Amino acid sequence: MKASMSWLLLAATNLLLPVGLLLFAKGFFPYKPFLPGLAEFDGRVSSVPKIFDKVVFMVVDALRSDFVFSEESGFGFTQSLISSGSAIPFTAHATSPTITMPRVKGLTTGSVPGFLDVILNFAESDSAVTLASQDNWLAQIVNRKGKLVMYGDDTWAKLFPGMFIRSDPTSSFFVSDFTEVDNNVTRHIDDELQRDDWEGMIMHYLGVDHIGHKAGPKSPNMIPKQREMDGIVKGIFTAIEEKEHLKDTLFVLAGDHGMNDAGNHGGSGLGETSPALVFMSPKFKKSFSGTKCPAEFREEFDYYTTVEQNDVVPSLAGLLGFPVPRNNLGVFIPSLLHMWDVEDRISLALANAKQLLTIVKAAHTDFDSRSVSHADCKGVGDDVDELACLWSKSVFSQHLTEGKGNPEAALASLLKFSAKCQDVLSSASSNYDITLMVTGIAFVLLGFLCSLIGLFPILEKPCLANVMFFVLTAAYAVMMFASSYVEEEHNFWYWAASGWFFLLFLKAYVLVLSPDSDQSLRKLNSQRTSNSDAFRIFLIIPMLRIARRWNQTGQKHAGAPDITKGFLSENINLLWLLVLFTYTDIFSRIVRNTFRNIPGRAAGFIFGILTIGAALTFKLCFAAQDTPDLIANWLKPLALYTEELDMSLISLARTTFISLSTIILYTILFETRKKGPDATHTISTTLLTLLPIFLATQTKLLNIPLLHLLTLAIRLLSSSSLTSTDLTLSALILSHFTFFAYGGANAISSVDLSNSYNGVSGYSIAIVAFLTFVSNWIGPIYCSSAATVAITTTARKREDGVGLRRHLMLLSLFCCVATGAVMLACTVLRTHLFIWTVFSPKYLFAMAWVVWHLGVNLLLGGVLVLVGRVGLE
Repeated sequence: MKASMSWLLLAATNLLLPVGLLLFAKGFFPYKPFLPGLAEFDGRVSSVPKIFDKVVFMVVDALRSDFVFSEESGFGFTQSLISSGSAIPFTAHATSPTITMPRVKGLTTGSVPGFLDVILNFAESDSAVTLASQDNWLAQIVNRKGKLVMYGDDTWAKLFPGMFIRSDPTSSFFVSDFTEVDNNVTRHIDDELQRDDWEGMIMHYLGVDHIGHKAGPKSPNMIPKQREMDGIVKGIFTAIEEKEHLKDTLFVLAGDHGMNDAGNHGGSGLGETSPALVFMSPKFKKSFSGTKCPAEFREEFDYYTTVEQNDVVPSLAGLLGFPVPRNNLGVFIPSLLHMWDVEDRISLALANAKQLLTIVKAAHTDFDSRSVSHADCKGVGDDVDELACLWSKSVFSQHLTEGKGNPEAALASLLKFSAKCQDVLSSASSNYDITLMVTGIAFVLLGFLCSLIGLFPILEKPCLANVMFFVLTAAYAVMMFASSYVEEEHNFWYWAASGWFFLLFLKAYVLVLSPDSDQSLRKLNSQRTSNSDAFRIFLIIPMLRIARRWNQTGQKHAGAPDITKGFLSENINLLWLLVLFTYTDIFSRIVRNTFRNIPGRAAGFIFGILTIGAALTFKLCFAAQDTPDLIANWLKPLALYTEELDMSLISLARTTFISLSTIILYTILFETRKKGPDATHTISTTLLTLLPIFLATQTKLLNIPLLHLLTLAIRLLSSSSLTSTDLTLSALILSHFTFFAYGGANAISSVDLSNSYNGVSGYSIAIVAFLTFVSNWIGPIYCSSAATVAITTTARKREDGVGLRRHLMLLSLFCCVATGAVMLACTVLRTHLFIWTVFSPKYLFAMAWVVWHLGVNLLLGGVLVLVGRVGLE
């Protein structure tokens, strides 16, 4: 096959792949339909007296239930209110995805947000996420001429533009900050409690969430932060007790979601889906006797009564006296109904039931024709038939039709119908566009066929790597159809890495023993003996063992002890010695490889020192501010000195990035004048030498030694006499291996945001998205780049014109198969119980892997081809 045709097939493959991916996403993640307009009172519910005139709605981000209710909680005052009956505690079940934006939508509209909100959570455009056209309890307050104020997470400002008479939003993505984001909320409280011009005050604190992301729920900063939040609760509740204009104020303390043992969230783990919810008011003492608090720790985090998080919405509607929002799927919390007499309870439950019925009829237009009569409404048909039966029993009960009978039975009947509506509507399948989904799969399948056609004529012999590649690819595709394998995918790559490198070791060792080994292979080993190759590969195997224990990952053992938590965190001096050794090694390679063959070597040496110095100082200052417990005693004077110099983290990060960019541009401008393979080699070597500085800047301090371990493994691999296909498969396996070794997983909760704002002073979706991607794909980026450079170098030495093409074609084929398998699994299992908690997150990660492939493999390969014309022959 001609080279031009091969490149054309490669281009077609990598054009069809993202197009198919986006088409499938459009069909798989549609916006959920909603009923437009604001709800209005219907019938006798308008006569039900409201209990409160105002509401203070305090959201503490990632407030897991045990943070408030357990014996280890810092919420002492809040617990005393629960014990006295002035506060009513709940565990509010939050459905996946457990991230802020969809959870705030659930807390305000009562609806169940779509999984696409995971992506919109990072959107910069307010118009992409606004709830201005949807009914919610804030809009209901404004509709009756009430006024709102808001302080805290800017998610509220994006969702509800123009609704607040006063606000001070703060970006939620500066996860390194534990204090300023919260102090910016607290400083407004006293002033607002003195005012009487608002009906709703919303506060959204971020410190607990940030501490969780940085150091986990067991962080030494967690209890002090809880005490700080409890102090805010005490101040507000005391004001409600003492100030006349606040006496009819409802105080709600809520978590938008929880966190897992690693301090992250986004998935469906028990800790992530179990935030605390507390309704507080001196008025509750008249109707409630109090509950024992604190409670014993519960591993399931199900303290007290568990309600659905969207049950907050109809409950607020009743307590504050406005209609239940039209798209609400929540049910009035039964215990709160005790604030009214029985007739008013029935009126509120009936209004809630009618509102849910409207949604049911919109979703099932034949509902009125399903009049079913049955004693207990069990076994009457499908879920909709059961709803029709329950509605018939409720609305036509003797109490509601004739004004007599058993009111408690009527109330129970209405609540049962509403709960069933909630269950059916919340778990209903998404409005999938199967045509678009199938079309997307077809595009990816065409891409797979193009890569297959282009690959077979240029496959390399011998066939060990080829066989292993296709076996690995097929096994991975099959694995995507099992939820447990998707959740624990890291085990697949850990075993694949160990098995593959053991096979490489045997292959090299056999070449030493066998006198009849293939002559072409012996030619490849002319400069290095197979014995030395076997030794190098053998050294990689224990390195892999160490790397897989560096960060615990997956779903079952997230947060379990590992090298970072159980060893390096307790041996700070060793940690910093490893960090300094890593940076020293990087500097030595810069001097040897980057400035060796270009003018201005002395100036380059100084520039290299400045670059390394800025990068290392940034990590030191970042750690001093972010995790001061990880600063060794002998480094504290230096950290204090840099603090006295008022060195900005943003400036230090920018200095590092600008220095790296300058060296790269200087090298490219100088070398491109040469053209040919020599220029390609110099540029690629420079890129690979400088890349670890950028990656170290974007990774956690505890993971910097892991980057050096990975660098050593790559050097051993690159210096071995492997074939092009051996290198490609090794890079593919190591890329996935290191993604998980760095703590990645197929869960939104594993996404690390701690380095997303390095060098950024404000929120920019493009820059933040890029930095977030790099921070979470450090291992794959480095492995892929190193493999591409090694293959181009080998192609230059061996005059192998197809090495780079074969490398890119193999990676493209795997990407098509892996992505297509995930898409097919999501289509076939779209009614599966775990479709939104396991398979949908996996699809989002599959999209990210395609970005890795296109942005790293193809982009770097394309640059080297354009500069040095490698692989064009």
